[in-house]
Amino acid sequence: MESIVSRVLDHVDIQILDWLQKDGQLSNLEISKRVKLSAPAVHARIKRLESDGYIKNQVAILNHEKLGFDLLCFVFMSTNVHEAEKLSSLEKSLYSMKEVMECHCLTGEYDYLLKVACRDRKGLEEFIRRLNEIGVTKIQTSLALREIKDSTFLPILED
Repeated sequence: MESIVSRVLDHVDIQILDWLQKDGQLSNLEISKRVKLSAPAVHARIKRLESDGYIKNQVAILNHEKLGFDLLCFVFMSTNVHEAEKLSSLEKSLYSMKEVMECHCLTGEYDYLLKVACRDRKGLEEFIRRLNEIGVTKIQTSLALREIKDSTFLPILED
């Protein structure tokens, strides 16, 4: 079994992570000025934070409405599949569905919660049909009327 060594993050690491999540386009030089380290030292820390898994990915977050995805949906779903191999297959199917932005395994009444982006009602109908084909037994879909808060920000710095 692979051993995972968890390094303790110091205050500078936390500051770097905080700045990166506020603005992922900041250069190493800009961050270095803010945390009072050299740009090469900041670069080395960012690479270490990436390799240690603290930074999962750096991406552009797109505006779904401007790109024609008018429906943002939250789909609660249950399945009667409980065998490990079949569950793995179901989860791989969910993972591969391009409409699924997020998928969470839950406790409680439903087994999964999906965050789904569809262009229109027909797209949502087709998506739900595909869910029924992979062994989903119960679906409850809620449409987001508007976003109040949409954030990827973790409050890692104490006030």
